Amino acid sequence: MSRGSGSGYDRHITIFSPEGRLFQVEYAFKAVRQSGITSIAIRGKDCVVFVTQKKVQDKLIDPSSVTRTFKITKHIGMLLGGGGAGGGFSLFKVDPAGYYVGYKATAVGTKETEAVTHLEKKVRAMPAEGASYEETCQTAISALQSVLAEDFKAHEIEVGVARASWEGGDERAFRILPVEEVDAFLVAIAERD
Repeated sequence: MSRGSGSGYDRHITIFSPEGRLFQVEYAFKAVRQSGITSIAIRGKDCVVFVTQKKVQDKLIDPSSVTRTFKITKHIGMLLGGGGAGGGFSLFKVDPAGYYVGYKATAVGTKETEAVTHLEKKVRAMPAEGASYEETCQTAISALQSVLAEDFKAHEIEVGVARASWEGGDERAFRILPVEEVDAFLVAIAERD
């Protein structure tokens, strides 16, 4: 029985190398870095905002079926964020090895290093208690635009938000913003800059 494949990748999840390395975990880290996608997340005063590129690799794929932001429960979404029982909001990044840590802002993907450097400067300028919902959304979107040196159209990105309260009385819920709301933030960013 073969332990590997002709492609050079070990197909077994829990096979350690003679040096004690788990190659599947290393492959997962490499896949994230080489995905061609960059995602950004920022924790605000009363919200957590995720922004990620929405790239469609094939013209035959329905763009509305492509998503990288998921609602897990009413209060939790993935790229992973949400609100705890204490009323505050948390932003955690979990890596393929299972290590997790809380952040005020973080990034993942192809331009992760550049995005984290950019976010460090932006978060330092924010109020200690966190920015407002609108400011957090605009900061996350403009950070992604700046790092990738692109001006996005609303349908080219996804914005997921866990928020303390929404217009219409819905409290403490996670939503993926509709294209119209994303467009309003893009217009506000363009007018601000």
